Amino acid sequence: MHTLSKKQAASREKTLLAALLLSMWAPLTTGIAVILSHSTTQLADFIRRTVELVALFVSWWVFRYLVRNKALAPERKADMEKIAGITVAAALSCSGIIMIFLASTRLSSFQPGGNVYPGLVIATLGLIVNSWFWRRYSKLTGEQYSSIIDAQRLLYRAKAFVDFCVIAALAAVAFIPTHPVTRYVDILGSLILAVYLLWSGIRTAKTSILNAQVSRNLALHAKIVPGSADDAAD
Repeated sequence: MHTLSKKQAASREKTLLAALLLSMWAPLTTGIAVILSHSTTQLADFIRRTVELVALFVSWWVFRYLVRNKALAPERKADMEKIAGITVAAALSCSGIIMIFLASTRLSSFQPGGNVYPGLVIATLGLIVNSWFWRRYSKLTGEQYSSIIDAQRLLYRAKAFVDFCVIAALAAVAFIPTHPVTRYVDILGSLILAVYLLWSGIRTAKTSILNAQVSRNLALHAKIVPGSADDAAD
């Protein structure tokens, strides 16, 4: 983690906590919507939101721990930042794999229908909230880089895109449920989301590993040439 001022650290921690608290309701409400509908996309979306909640908690906890333990060795800090980033990457990748499985197993038997309006409303609200956090984390990353905050930026960009695709798929089911194409739109929505989440997960994992390696190299160089790590960070 690059050096943050007390004000910067507090601002980022509050944002992480707000994101965590707002995300806690998503699995519950989406789960209710799944019961009321029969949407493949919505079921996959419920699983995605649950897994992401775990990743958000880990990121918030790691950031909070690092802020309160500034005396940790640089290598230890790098390892914990990597854990947070890998957790986010795992959440994205896991969601993508689950979506592919659900879409493939229900390809031959799934018929669109049910009450998808609650899910449509939830996805729309999710798009608004996730887009705001995406912009917020982008701004914070631009002000002062932090690998944990940058991973959240990538996560919320993916979340916003997912919500957009979910809205498109559910809208098709809601307004043209009997059209032959609607069945494939819903399943295709799951596959598109799966590919995007897998891509985002791989990218996030690579970034986290690279950042950890750079931090370790800087720490090692600092032991050899005192003061050089600060110069490199600047």
